[in-house]
Amino acid sequence: MNILIAVDFSDVSRKMLATVTGMPRHPDAKVFVVHVAEPEPEFVGWDTGPEVVRDQIAAEFHRERSQVEAMADELRKNGIDAAGLVVQGPTVATILDEVRRREAGLVVLGSHGHGAAYDLTVGSISTGVIRQSPVPVLVVPNR
Repeated sequence: MNILIAVDFSDVSRKMLATVTGMPRHPDAKVFVVHVAEPEPEFVGWDTGPEVVRDQIAAEFHRERSQVEAMADELRKNGIDAAGLVVQGPTVATILDEVRRREAGLVVLGSHGHGAAYDLTVGSISTGVIRQSPVPVLVVPNR
């Protein structure tokens, strides 16, 4: 069974890696460390827009890619077949697309524990994935 870990580079991301490292897995299982990056801004003049904006977005994407690869490397050092992915798109839908694409049998998410008021006004990635996921979801608490 493949496992998909959806990371956001917060403290709970490290806890998710530790949780997966300690889990029993099938020898053929692969772990996908996935970060969903913000989609590119869609505004008039993107193609001819300021170069500094494109450079900032490219630099952020490169940082995110490096962080994901470092996390996948950490898993590989523990004998786990792992790959790092940075994918752009709406977070919940993109995670669910990757679950299907990677044939994951388990999704691992982190919970920041913001509370009901925050989730109601801003939304919760964990809640969205839990409600729509075709496979089991393991939520690792931040506390």
